[in-house]
This record gives sequence, structure tokens and C-alpha cells, in this order.
Amino acid sequence: MTAVVLGAGPGLGMSIARRFASEGHDVALVSRSAERHAGYLAELDGSPQAFVGDVRNGIESTLDRILDRFGTIDVVYYGPAAIEPDSIPADITETTAAAVERAMSWVYPAVGVVAKLLPGMLERGRGGFLFAGGLSAVRPMPALGALAVSSAALRNYARTLHEGLAGTGVYAGSLIIGGLVERGDIHRMVTAQPETYGDAGGHTLDPDVLAGAAWKMYSTQNSAESVFDVL
Repeated sequence: MTAVVLGAGPGLGMSIARRFASEGHDVALVSRSAERHAGYLAELDGSPQAFVGDVRNGIESTLDRILDRFGTIDVVYYGPAAIEPDSIPADITETTAAAVERAMSWVYPAVGVVAKLLPGMLERGRGGFLFAGGLSAVRPMPALGALAVSSAALRNYARTLHEGLAGTGVYAGSLIIGGLVERGDIHRMVTAQPETYGDAGGHTLDPDVLAGAAWKMYSTQNSAESVFDVL
């Protein structure tokens, strides 16, 4: 079985990869740059592979390369960053239609990934999709502006897909994350600049715990989402 991590990074992405590798999955890591791939692969059991790909620019071709290498894709973790770590969105009162369109650019590919891979999963009667989103999907957070709109859209898509797949053996669910994921790029940026971002104490999440929850969701197929809120 093969698990694909879209948006592989040092925080949650790699925790997801390690957990699924430990459960016997071959792992395919996908990120926009190969710069950190060697280090990532050294952390994983089995025969992992890494691929360069961007969900906003032809991710289907990357998935084709993974399928050529592994034969099937059985589970996908969809966790690309919605914005660059140092980007600050405009408040919802200042959000424009163009800003929402840009924010939605990481949601549309999620639908494309499902459309490409779901038929094969349904034919095999097993598989799954795990989506990572922000707390603004379930709690009004005006400061996040357009990102709140896109987070809510992704969450609604995942929940609706979860219901639509009931009884098929294929799963869809969301991790709703409200906090700084330890070891991740945003966590490192924030903790390195406390004078700018304040004290992160009490507002961090262990990515290994999140990955454990993701595995439980996928393996049991009982829950459409898990919410983690330390904000």
C-alpha cells in the first residue's frame, strides 16, 4: 500500500509520513522543492521516494509518476501550505474577491486529486483522503480574511465527501488545526521572532499526536474530522 504526502514538510507532513511508514505503507513525499528530500527520506522506514510537485501547477503529472513507481495510491494526505509562512492576509473587512480567488487556489487541486484517484480506490474497495485545514474553518477568525473562506470550503468538501463515500470502504476526513505545529516552518519562524509574534507557549501542537489521530481516523473510518484547538 502506498501513502502520498502532498505538502511534505518538517512538521506534520513528516509525522504523517513516519506514522504511515510504521504501519507498513510505502511513502511518497511531494513538495515544491527537492532541497530537503534527502533528509526526509533518511528518516523513513521501507523504500520511500520523494517527488517535486506543486498542487497549484500540474499535480496530476506528479501523481502519474508516483503511480508509475508504486502501482497504486491508497491514501493521500493533502497538506500543502495555503500561504507562504511569512505572508499576512488582510482582515475579512478588507478582503477582496481577488484575494479569495487566490486563497481558493489550494482548494481546487484537492478536488482534482480526489477526481483522479477516487475511481481506482472505489474499484479496489479501499483507500482514503486526509485533508489538513485551519481552525478558521469552524471558528470565526476575521484576521485570517480570505484564508477563512478557503479553509471553510475545504472542510465542507471533505465532510460532504465523507458522507458520500459511506459504505464504500474509501474514507475522507479532515484535521482541523488550531495552533502552531511543532517542528514546522511556521513554528520555527514564530518562535525565532518572539518580539514580533509573541510567546508561543501553550499554543503549540505535537505533530506526532496529530499524525496518530490521522491514522486512527483513516483506519477506523468512524469520524469525519478531528479538531485540535490550543488558541
